[in-house]
Amino acid sequence: MKQTILLVVLSIMLGACSSYGQGNDPAMRKVNMAMYAIENMYVDKVDENKLAEDAIVSLLEKLDPHSNYLTPEEVKEMNEPLEGNFDGIGVQFNMLTDTLYIIQVIPGGPSEKVGVKAGDRIIMVDDTLIAGVKMPTNSVMKRLKGPKGTNVTIKVLRQGLADLLTFRIVRDKIPVYSLDAHYMLDKETGYIKLSRFAATSHEEFVTALKKLQSQGMKNLIFDFQGNGGGYLKAAIDIADEFLKQNEIIVYTEGVRQKREEAVASSKGLFEKGKLIVLVDESSASASEIVAGAVQDWDRAVIVGRRSFGKGLVQRPIPLPDGSMIRLTTARYYTPTGRCIQKPYEKGNLDSYNKDLIDRYNHGEMMSADSIHFPDSLKYSTLVNHRTVYGGGGIMPDYFVPFDTTRYTAFHRNISAMGLINKMSMNMIDKNRAEYKKKYPTVDKFISDFTISDSVMDELLSWARQEKKNLTAKEKPAASTVKSENQEVEIVDSPDFNDSGSSSEITPKELAEFEKSSPLIRLQIKALIARDLWDMNEYYQIINQENESLRKAKEIIKSDKEYSKLLGIS
Repeated sequence: MKQTILLVVLSIMLGACSSYGQGNDPAMRKVNMAMYAIENMYVDKVDENKLAEDAIVSLLEKLDPHSNYLTPEEVKEMNEPLEGNFDGIGVQFNMLTDTLYIIQVIPGGPSEKVGVKAGDRIIMVDDTLIAGVKMPTNSVMKRLKGPKGTNVTIKVLRQGLADLLTFRIVRDKIPVYSLDAHYMLDKETGYIKLSRFAATSHEEFVTALKKLQSQGMKNLIFDFQGNGGGYLKAAIDIADEFLKQNEIIVYTEGVRQKREEAVASSKGLFEKGKLIVLVDESSASASEIVAGAVQDWDRAVIVGRRSFGKGLVQRPIPLPDGSMIRLTTARYYTPTGRCIQKPYEKGNLDSYNKDLIDRYNHGEMMSADSIHFPDSLKYSTLVNHRTVYGGGGIMPDYFVPFDTTRYTAFHRNISAMGLINKMSMNMIDKNRAEYKKKYPTVDKFISDFTISDSVMDELLSWARQEKKNLTAKEKPAASTVKSENQEVEIVDSPDFNDSGSSSEITPKELAEFEKSSPLIRLQIKALIARDLWDMNEYYQIINQENESLRKAKEIIKSDKEYSKLLGIS
């Protein structure tokens, strides 16, 4: 009798598999039978959707480091910065001590149209208090974002006013830019920094390139440091601007995907003129495609440190509930046939994720001599026949070690506390009108504005107070404002001048503070410039400590060194 019942159950399960999935595939039948058994026979109630998600995640983890599953919310978060726009109110902000502080109001955007200003603090969104309640940033974002044409009401605290101001804003499309900066380094050399490869990146690049060319640019330094990649098409279109007709840009190939090549078109905007591309250990994917293409064709000198090594092609597979599988279907190869992807062990994500730490510990970030490639990974460039290497990432033609002279543990700590960012906001909050009057241009600001010793003393006092607060678990000082019948508590910055009777800042920390002082001053100045103008001006200042850029400027000015690195005798 028991055998008969078991056979009936198995027959039902096998029958269900034919409609549940790939019934003729033994592997899929096995998985489907297991799912059917759990859903229909398991002792307790189960969340079938969660079970399916967990199963998918587990399957993908066994494949490679870049095949993954995204929930509907994660899909939206991933796509927004790559699509080039989102629906919102048009402000850039930072969370300053549990309060949303507006850094920039996007020109022509919904917030600017109704009178919202940089420096305003958003206290309430649609009658929901968001300040002083430790609301997560993503929860705040959800309240501010919304479909184009919908309304949102915000109440803001503006310096010098006792009462909150109310603004009704109609949400609209807000542009998201992937090009952070473009400006002239000297009379002949331009600089462009791209943060990611998005849908609008090629258009943004062309606009910036033409503007610099109109200003006399003959040479270009293209900065991919920290650029984690993005859309393949954007990488191909940008690389096309540097290469000649029919030159291969990249090709992809996989066991189930035949070789597909992308080649340059007839006319690029910058096929002549010196070109240097900056990369580092965080430059990945699309960044490596462009860097590899111009290196293989001897079109550019690559300066910096070995890039990340992400050369796996993911195909998005949308699922019915809005979630997505990003499945690796092929590998990227540079024109010489180098595989960009660094080695990995299937199912061992920990080792893969620790690769950059291992590079640092092995000394690769400090010295090119610590990097060893087997002869099997040697390739020759296609014009000048220089030796380049495969096996993961793009190895630069000129290596620039990671600068450890200014970065200290104390600097990392105060950065993590947000003190450097808060100091810049505090200064501009109090002096915005004065700064704009005194420094009408960024050139004037760069040449004349300095961070005084008193500001550094205040920052150190703030760090001391933060340490006391952490130790005593004290609540920061606060003030209140009234909005109709509701009392709103606004957390203020701790008193910079409160040095206290005893200091928990150790002599070692004081020494580290002095060591990092030049970098801290530069960071504060750059952040103030960003708030007065935009990211373009921020990079004009912060790049003063960019060692790879400094060396690139030296190389591009020297015909002899530039030619030598390209293998031109």
